[in-house]
Amino acid sequence: MKPDFNSMTKIELRAYVIAHPNDKTAFHAFVDRFTSEASTKTFDIPKSIAEVEEVDILIRQKLEQLKTT
Repeated sequence: MKPDFNSMTKIELRAYVIAHPNDKTAFHAFVDRFTSEASTKTFDIPKSIAEVEEVDILIRQKLEQLKTT
């Protein structure tokens, strides 16, 4: 009997997928869950070294912000 993937938290579902790598149903539930909750924002590819550095700074700021929340 398969567990109810819809009732699992993200952490539980991820752990289940890792523990059962051949369970395609679980994997699809995992991908569907994370895809549906993902941001729809898109960004242009950096076109210069300055833009790459700016993106790097923004990523580091976001990571720091996530650590403090």
